[in-house]
Amino acid sequence: MKLEALPGFTKNREKALHQNGIVSSQQLLYYFPRKYVNRSELHFVNQLDESSIERTLLVTIKQSKLAGIGKAKRLEALADDGTGTIKLVWFKGVVYFEKMLKPGKQFLIWGTVKRFGPYWSMAHPNMESLSDESQIDQHLRVFPIYPSNQLFEKTYITSAVLQKWIKVILEQYHPNEYLPQSILKRVHLFDRKTSLQHIHFPTDVNNWKQGQIRFKFEELFLFQLCVRKIRADRIEREKGLLFSTTSNLVSTFIKNHLPFELTAGQNHAIEAIKKDFTGGFQSNRLIQGDVGSGKTLVALISMLYAIDSGYQCAFMAPTEILAEQHYHTLFKFIEPLGLTVRLLTGQQKTSVRNDVLADIAGGTCNIVVGTHALFQNDVQFNRLGLAIVDEQHRFGVLQRNQLANKGLNPHVLVMSATPIPRSLAMTLYGDLDVTLIKDKPKNRKPIRTAVRSEKQRNAVYSFIDELLSEGGQTYVVFPLVQESEVLDLKDATQGFEHICARFPQYKVGLVHGRLSSEEKEATMQQFIKNEIQILVSTTVIEVGVDVPNASMMIIEHAERFGLSQLHQLRGRVGRGDRQSYCVLMKGEKLSKEGRIRLETMERTNDGFEVAEVDLQLRGPGDLLGTKQSGLPDFKFADLVNDQEILEIAKEEADNLLELDPNLELPEHQALKRVFDPYFDERSKFYFTS
Repeated sequence: MKLEALPGFTKNREKALHQNGIVSSQQLLYYFPRKYVNRSELHFVNQLDESSIERTLLVTIKQSKLAGIGKAKRLEALADDGTGTIKLVWFKGVVYFEKMLKPGKQFLIWGTVKRFGPYWSMAHPNMESLSDESQIDQHLRVFPIYPSNQLFEKTYITSAVLQKWIKVILEQYHPNEYLPQSILKRVHLFDRKTSLQHIHFPTDVNNWKQGQIRFKFEELFLFQLCVRKIRADRIEREKGLLFSTTSNLVSTFIKNHLPFELTAGQNHAIEAIKKDFTGGFQSNRLIQGDVGSGKTLVALISMLYAIDSGYQCAFMAPTEILAEQHYHTLFKFIEPLGLTVRLLTGQQKTSVRNDVLADIAGGTCNIVVGTHALFQNDVQFNRLGLAIVDEQHRFGVLQRNQLANKGLNPHVLVMSATPIPRSLAMTLYGDLDVTLIKDKPKNRKPIRTAVRSEKQRNAVYSFIDELLSEGGQTYVVFPLVQESEVLDLKDATQGFEHICARFPQYKVGLVHGRLSSEEKEATMQQFIKNEIQILVSTTVIEVGVDVPNASMMIIEHAERFGLSQLHQLRGRVGRGDRQSYCVLMKGEKLSKEGRIRLETMERTNDGFEVAEVDLQLRGPGDLLGTKQSGLPDFKFADLVNDQEILEIAKEEADNLLELDPNLELPEHQALKRVFDPYFDERSKFYFTS
């Protein structure tokens, strides 16, 4: 039916609905309540107490009057329920409610009660008019409260009005059910119309939850079906390069050039990658591990298998400083093996860049490390067999595919040192196989983390004196480069001057994002060589910088940083044999979230636990950046709270595709009609020509 056919519908109300994106009666059905009020129990005035929780009362209006003057006018009404009198107060919509509140008229009201003077009082009560008490039973129920905005309030589109409209629409609504009956039965889901009925007209406090679960499942199921089909189609379509897994390069490297034993997690990851290399299809695997878990070494061994099989490798990093770090690390490892690694970034001189491009095209370069410059048009590989993408969440999926398209279906290995909760990994990387490296090398000691206040600064500096005197090095990280008039924060430049004055016997360096790449690289190299003992920095050192001798990090105004960012920063120490420390300097005022972040950092070194807390605090979109990461904007599902539903949706999607990969069975035709356009839209994001 059309919206204008609804009772009490006006042009102003139409405008208000349109502002909220509701232009059809069907969209109104899917405008779900934001919360529910349990009005199933009737209370009495003489039973009220100071608990200030919402109560439901059946009252009769005795009198009403306007009070106050000018803009401060309010409407006051006295109402009685036979056991006592309660005062009702309105500060908005005074004229509207004044017309409604006729003496002797009966209302069911609910809201928060407070005591003011001789009366209990309820401000802006929710209310329903009753013509007689025989209607009371149908009104004592769980009542939905819908999202509203100023235009809703201005046009008096209340929750009661919305529910009245939805009831009319629902009576005439006969939806086509496209979820297979077998799934509805197995997962214990209501059908579509019943679910809508329970959401808008719940009969008990748990009833509406089951209705919502159906739509959360449906949303997650469609998405999981999409990404699992993308993965299955890729495996079927993209024939992969075959690499030999008996590699002289790997055995020589492990036997003669690896200074320590591989961890169980590293060995597990390498075995999974070897299986990909011999599977006959293009591999797309995510290696996810915490800071310091040894992912780069796994990537190196993977590249040695590719090189020994006659292929080139590309290693893409999100920033120039991280690309340079990886270049130096790989060069140190592979030079003794007689292999060649080149660095390609956007800031190189034309002559250097042309030389690198010639090496790549000619095949004399075994490994090329670079930034997004790697997938520019002038980069032509001779025989690209393996593409590695570091810090995958910083690149869009399209960028990953652009690099993969540089070769003839090269294997793709993506890595992330940013621990991502399982629910996000399943959603973001549903088209990838995921391998976790949970352990760390045996010589890595847990970083000791402590929160300190300004009053304890002298003690912190004394501790730094001790560490520096023993030959250690220290990071001091600030949130800003220059002083902000908005935020009362210490900036890196002032901090640098302060640290220089406090530690005159040591060399102090400064790195921030406004320096050129050459300046940053020069200072970092001095720090790596211990020519600088204290590095004052902004968050440009968050990812990738590896200085084993650095055993102390001070993070100023730590409460201003995100939780995952704090964990990434902390991961810059603890890279060597020394016991390492991270001190979080807090400001005078802490928000609730700020306190939780600092307490979490102090409690655990486990990046996955940190990531789960961060997800709870910030939500998935803010955590990774929805547009950048490709995280879908779910309307009903919540990746923080609906992880169990997500797991079930993934399992059902896998089972369905195994049974009927192309949705050809008769019982899947309704699903196919909905899924095909959905898949076409989503798959554009994953595939590029």
